[in-house]
Amino acid sequence: MENKVTEAKKTVQKRMEPKLKLINMDKVEVEQIEWLLYPFIPYGKVTIIQGDPGEGKTTMVLQIIAKLTRGEAILPTVSLTDDKENAEVPVNVIYQTAEDGLGDTIKPRLLAAGADCWLLMIQTSH
Repeated sequence: MENKVTEAKKTVQKRMEPKLKLINMDKVEVEQIEWLLYPFIPYGKVTIIQGDPGEGKTTMVLQIIAKLTRGEAILPTVSLTDDKENAEVPVNVIYQTAEDGLGDTIKPRLLAAGADCWLLMIQTSH
């Protein structure tokens, strides 16, 4: 009997807990966005690349990943000096794929692009 009462209390408590987490926008602080590639790829945020098959989405993204893991700028920059002070730092990257095979498509393309695979983690549905 005590077990049923405990279960009933848990059920009531669960029903009372909100299923939605609501945040009053008055409490939200404005933050500046840091861009990897303005205005397309924000630093530290999820970016989704969408398009029809065969448009080069994977090729483009893997080239960007290779540059980031090597500490290179995504796009070439013009420098008036030859100092290394403005060199980028290699960064960790998380990449998600649902279509391409890791061993037959992703890894060979990353290697061809010169990526540092140690700095790359893949989330996959395979």
